[in-house]
Amino acid sequence: MLSYRGLRRSLLLVAFLLCAGVALGEELRSGSFKPPRAAPELGLRATDGTELKLARYHGKVVALSFGYTYCPDVCPTTLFNLAQVREKLGALGKDLQVVYVTVDPERDSLARLKAYLGGFDPTFIGGSGTPEQLAAARKAYGITIARENVPGSPNAYWVHHSAFVFLIDRAGNIRALLPFGIALDDMVHDARVLLENPS
Repeated sequence: MLSYRGLRRSLLLVAFLLCAGVALGEELRSGSFKPPRAAPELGLRATDGTELKLARYHGKVVALSFGYTYCPDVCPTTLFNLAQVREKLGALGKDLQVVYVTVDPERDSLARLKAYLGGFDPTFIGGSGTPEQLAAARKAYGITIARENVPGSPNAYWVHHSAFVFLIDRAGNIRALLPFGIALDDMVHDARVLLENPS
């Protein structure tokens, strides 16, 4: 669930990235990084039982996003769309790897993450770690979070978070920033551009 405050933070981050060199590309329909920059590495645990390192996916295009399994709307919409992107890409879809990093490690165990992601696409990989590791990952990608208790439910809470998908090319460079709400056809287009063109 993205509150007004969370949306405002997300829009401020987009504005910052644009000022820092993100602009509309000639080929990509979303915000593109010009020049591309190396994607910060992740040192987390993956839902397949291995260490989650982006380097292991060099040669593929990675769609990286942050969220949590209890998210009521934004996260499932994003993951559903990413599953649709893989399907619409046809044979190219096998080279698109979705990586989903939790912002709620207290509730998102690796087993829960794996089961949740498998409901969208069994190839999706989730990541978690210590609070310090996850904070470092969020900082590296400019992801902000804010916890809010659910009124009337003392043990329930939402985690408002930046809702972007980073597209990382086959060489490990961030090439595009897909905002929440971008059209599915634009997501497919940008993924296809990176998949069909050598980095």
